[in-house]
Amino acid sequence: MENNQERGQWNDKLGFLLAVIGSAVGLGNIWRYPYLLYKDGGGAFLVPYFIAIITAGIPLVLLEYGFGHKFRGSAPLSYTRANRKFEWIGWVPAFASMVILSYYCVILSWAANYLIKSFNFGWSADPNAYFFDSFLQLSDGPFSFSHFSWPILIGIILIWGINWYYTYRGVSSGIEKVNKFMMPTLIVIMIIIVIRGVTLEGATLGLNALFTPDFSRLGDIRVWLDAYGQVFFSLSLAMGALITYASYLPRKTDLNNSAFITAFANCGFEFLAAIGVFGILGFMATQQNVPIDDVVTQSVGLAFVAFPQVFNLMGAFWGKVMGVLFFASLIFAGITSSLSLIETFTSSFIDKTGADRKKVATVAAIIGLLLSSMYATGAGLYLLDIIDHYVNAYVIVSLGMVEAILIGWAVGASKMREHANAISYIRLGSWWDIMIKFVTPVVLAIMLVLSVVEEVRNGYEGYPTTALLAYGVLMIVVLVVIGLVLSKRPWHDPRMVEHSGFEHDYYQTDEL
Repeated sequence: MENNQERGQWNDKLGFLLAVIGSAVGLGNIWRYPYLLYKDGGGAFLVPYFIAIITAGIPLVLLEYGFGHKFRGSAPLSYTRANRKFEWIGWVPAFASMVILSYYCVILSWAANYLIKSFNFGWSADPNAYFFDSFLQLSDGPFSFSHFSWPILIGIILIWGINWYYTYRGVSSGIEKVNKFMMPTLIVIMIIIVIRGVTLEGATLGLNALFTPDFSRLGDIRVWLDAYGQVFFSLSLAMGALITYASYLPRKTDLNNSAFITAFANCGFEFLAAIGVFGILGFMATQQNVPIDDVVTQSVGLAFVAFPQVFNLMGAFWGKVMGVLFFASLIFAGITSSLSLIETFTSSFIDKTGADRKKVATVAAIIGLLLSSMYATGAGLYLLDIIDHYVNAYVIVSLGMVEAILIGWAVGASKMREHANAISYIRLGSWWDIMIKFVTPVVLAIMLVLSVVEEVRNGYEGYPTTALLAYGVLMIVVLVVIGLVLSKRPWHDPRMVEHSGFEHDYYQTDEL
């Protein structure tokens, strides 16, 4: 059997916390949460948001920490040790992580290109036309690949090189060290952005629009779906990352405390980002003498169109400074998240095959680079949009529901709670069992059904059905098939799956 040194282990609790917070804090915290907070009722959105955190977010973070820590393995290995029939389920998030990472690296490539352009406002006086027509060279549909964008491809190679290097170096020497640098730096950058944002002329216009509550929006089911979706994606739930990271913890680690810190640190960063973003958008609306509604957007439109417009309005000095800081924040937030995704995939194959980490990391990076290259074509943005939608709306939500049911019922929620409580200062009560066994799966099932019904009725963003089937539905089918096929392959050391978890311990190192 492997030992801790062979598998990897965190050097200290701070390194673990910064890594899991880094996994949680990603692009969605900066460019999606502020938009949802505004669109879905302002301050009123905090009601479904915190309900989502309490009923699904924190319970599942606690579940994944306990599961990975107790069974001490990647998602496939942990599921196998719990019940050999469950192995295939662990492979789905492992490969889903690579799918997500394939387009995540593309967005980081865009950010890296725009970081350089910040020094001379290289996005021109019309950032909208520049981004879609000149930078992306967007084609006329999801099946029209047309050409390669070399600046984007070079950026993709750079980002994958960073991911490969730190994964290649291992848990403590690579992932932990880079998170200890990037996360504090990211927080400092965001604080600077917020301070400058709220001191701009018109900032109060944006902040008032952001926080003014509209409680009538709480009657819209889409608002609740948005809240749960944001919590799931931003906390890296059901993707195997938290299970994997927790498996590198020593025996005596306060799991419950770590889970609460992770969840609320993520919430705090999202809230901080929202203040900065809307302070800046308020300035933009004031400068252009238009309503705040006219400048509010999310995702790609916010980062690569709206904000470059704002930087143009700020003048030579502050425009360049804020441009560099903003795109650096996207890169830092994205790298810390992407490392957790590639580690989820890498650790799964290391556990399964016994192969050397360096070889697995190299193969994973090459495969990921090839996958990412298709997003550097004219159809790249269409592919990204469709695949991202299906991963978030269906794959992650389904995995979260299955995870809660299997671990809560088959493995035993009470046993998981007892394991976590035995080594934690904050003790979980029976409320946690109820959340895992009943509330969380029911809420996620409702989300899933409503998403399916809405898509059957209205489609998605006007894309042709053939594109949704080819890039969305087929992707889900392939993930499941891969999981089933790999679960039939033997483990390199049959003794690995004999670990029974609750009957005996499997650790050598005692505590952090």
